[in-house]
Amino acid sequence: MNKLQDQCDETCEGTLQIAELKQQLISESTAAGLADIFKALGDPTRVKIIHTLLQQELCVHDLTLVLEMGQSAVSHQLRYLRNLRIVKRRKVGKTVFYSLDDEHIEQIFVQMLQHMKHE
Repeated sequence: MNKLQDQCDETCEGTLQIAELKQQLISESTAAGLADIFKALGDPTRVKIIHTLLQQELCVHDLTLVLEMGQSAVSHQLRYLRNLRIVKRRKVGKTVFYSLDDEHIEQIFVQMLQHMKHE
């Protein structure tokens, strides 16, 4: 049985474009920001909030009813998502409405959802 190895053979001379790849590597701050977004998507409650807001803009009260959660818990998750610019808020009088921040968030979410449904 031939076992695959996670390393190069002793005779491997590597890839010639290493210097070019290093120049194109994303910055540490960009990598950390992207990791934070994926970390946010790693929580089922936040995924449910994003999926719900994908359908339409809602106030916190409506989100608590859809998710069957307390207002404090929903508000906490919304604040987390807002700090990462995944959701944004719009205030009308005393009511605050939440929606996805932009089409990029929608595209990421929809693409990942399609990936999960793909067999």
